[in-house]
Amino acid sequence: ILEDRYGNGATIITSQLPVDNWYNFIDEPTLADAIMDRLSASAHRIALTGKSMRNKKNH
Repeated sequence: ILEDRYGNGATIITSQLPVDNWYNFIDEPTLADAIMDRLSASAHRIALTGKSMRNKKNH
């Protein structure tokens, strides 16, 4: 998917795994390098902080 999308348009990726852990999670150095290179080349990263909205109970 990333190969096809690279340079053609926006791609949004969401993850609960911190970006610093992605490389180790992929566990295949050549593949991890290729993926991380394409994702980070022109990326805009938004790290969300704060309390989870899932914990909020509706009354």
